[in-house]
Amino acid sequence: QVQLVESGGGLVQPGGSLRLSCAASERTFSLYAMGWFRQTPGKEREFLASISWGGSTTNYADSVNGRFTISRDNVKNIAYLHMNSLKPEDTAVYYCAAAKSLHDIVVGTPECWGKGTLVTVSS
Repeated sequence: QVQLVESGGGLVQPGGSLRLSCAASERTFSLYAMGWFRQTPGKEREFLASISWGGSTTNYADSVNGRFTISRDNVKNIAYLHMNSLKPEDTAVYYCAAAKSLHDIVVGTPECWGKGTLVTVSS
């Protein structure tokens, strides 16, 4: 099973930008669809974005569409989440996920999860 490690979280001011990275352990990374989710205390984990194994298909939640961009580098085995125009309500723990099926990412049932990275948007 692929191991995922997120990085890039931290404190950012409202309106700022941040790029999260998700490093995968396996050489078969390119066979996995990838996704990003976030969670705040007391709430369910929220789907944000997904990307197909080849990168040609992406999906976004309405809450981040136009502000966040998902991408991947199948040579470096890394998926990214570029976040712009950040708002205080974007504060959460952000998780990446992997699945052989893009559908499983979109419906929130991936095969594996990273441990998360905290993003705090505050002045």
